[in-house]
Amino acid sequence: MKLNMKQKIRNGWKVLLAFFVLNSSFFLFTSCDDFLSIVPLNDIVLENYWTEEADVNSVVNSCYAQLETQDCLKRMLVWGEVRSDNFTNGTGTGNDLNQIIKENILETNSFTTWQCFYQCINRCNTVIHYAPGVHAIDPNYTEAEMKAHIAEVSALRDLCYFYLIRAFRDVPYSTQPSIDDTKDFMLPATKFDVVLDSLIADLESVKQDAVRSYGEESVENKCRITRWGIYAMLADMYLWKGEYQKTIDYCDLIIDEKIREYEEDYEEDPTGMTVELYGKYPLISEAPNNSTYAGNAYDEIFGEGNSFESIFELNFVQNQSTTNGLVADFFGGSRNSAGQLSAPSYLFTDAYAGLNDYFSKTDSRYLEYMSESNSRILVKKYVNESVRFRSTTTTGGMPVVTSSTRSQDYANWIVYRFTDVILMRAEAEVELAGNMEKGASASEEQLDRYRRAFAGVSAVWRRANLKRVATTDTLVFDDYASSRMDMENLVFDERQRELMFEGKRWFDLVRMCRRDGENNRMIQKVSPKFVDNTAAIKIRLAIKDYLYFPYNRSELKANPLLQQNPAYETDKTSLNM
Repeated sequence: MKLNMKQKIRNGWKVLLAFFVLNSSFFLFTSCDDFLSIVPLNDIVLENYWTEEADVNSVVNSCYAQLETQDCLKRMLVWGEVRSDNFTNGTGTGNDLNQIIKENILETNSFTTWQCFYQCINRCNTVIHYAPGVHAIDPNYTEAEMKAHIAEVSALRDLCYFYLIRAFRDVPYSTQPSIDDTKDFMLPATKFDVVLDSLIADLESVKQDAVRSYGEESVENKCRITRWGIYAMLADMYLWKGEYQKTIDYCDLIIDEKIREYEEDYEEDPTGMTVELYGKYPLISEAPNNSTYAGNAYDEIFGEGNSFESIFELNFVQNQSTTNGLVADFFGGSRNSAGQLSAPSYLFTDAYAGLNDYFSKTDSRYLEYMSESNSRILVKKYVNESVRFRSTTTTGGMPVVTSSTRSQDYANWIVYRFTDVILMRAEAEVELAGNMEKGASASEEQLDRYRRAFAGVSAVWRRANLKRVATTDTLVFDDYASSRMDMENLVFDERQRELMFEGKRWFDLVRMCRRDGENNRMIQKVSPKFVDNTAAIKIRLAIKDYLYFPYNRSELKANPLLQQNPAYETDKTSLNM
């Protein structure tokens, strides 16, 4: 198996030089004095640096290194999920994080800064700018390799912007690198839809240049951008854009590839496989080969990482200097204690008794993702390296869960995985089916789309729901097929269960609100977690602009072309909590 990214690129003077070069020029919104105090980089080292393929490789890998910083990782979760119904405060919760949980977000909150993402964007822009010149002078650096690098960093740049627009809506957008003092990078915010269209166009233009595989069984197929990663991003972006058939088309490309991989592995060794078919979808089994113990899917996906189902994840390696600070600080990590975030009790309580509104008692996920300690619901996803519990019992009591925690915080962070794609496809099918007239029956076309959506949800649900006790509890198509709203809620509910604590839920709720044209469904879902000031919080959450974070005060001071989100324009934003 090939060495992973960090093992290959974090030594050597050229890596250090690339790191110095790219960190010496902040992309956006440093103060004018700071910007002008930097000697133009083209006067220092650039003329001696971009001369061979190794230089490009070094900076490409520094793009991944930037995404793996604690600042970027934590914002992926804070922006994407902390405001949702999946999180409440834990132990020793920092003030800025606590205020976000309470929906008391001010422009001084440190999690509203975005510089870490713009640093990654600038590194990507720099590669795109210089790689063609390296190809021109290095005969060993082929055109195909150059285009593959450009596709790879274009996707990383677009991923950064995708996070930014989902969190802030309108953001400054540029595809030019900050490499000297001749360009004006004080930019106004570009509208959400304009940025989204640009990201889609960019990915469409480079997708055929992206690497399909870095080699059979190579870990780089999971921890580097491949063509499949770009397809997942396009499926997601088209879902936000409302072009649902294109979402389906890109999901199908990934699904067909996973089916092909499964069939190839099955031909080689059908008895040794842990992947099984759920309908047409190949998924890692919780209890393969009729094992009496479950937890296998968790172990492979979140414990070992880089699994069959992974499409793109950020890779961390044991005994390396870079660790996953998100898991360590927010979930508890190797300390095996409470983190700064906890799950609300309603996600876990009485699930084993069949009295929980979120998880069936047969669902493996609440046992794998959470545990209860001192009246707190601890987040154990990514924290545990392995989980084990009986797949069958004769009682309705909660199974005894045996787990092991990592000795170091090196859990990978998954950005896209296969079940996410399956559920994106299901959502798109429901939206294409459209609304029915009040009192009318669904047409055959609508029912066909509902059936395809249900098949995807059912596959994900069935993998998780082992029959530990005698029960008739199962998903039934007719229970949801009477309305688009019922089917859509089914998809969103399954996305919540499957992707819980992965930085997806708040973004899903924002997408729901944008589609609904109002925030009522979101408010119904998140309001149960609030204990104090519930009425005031509901009033605030009803404001469409408040779905997004404010621009940080430092960014507003540094860039007068930015105009604050209207929901945060006055000094009356504090709930005085």
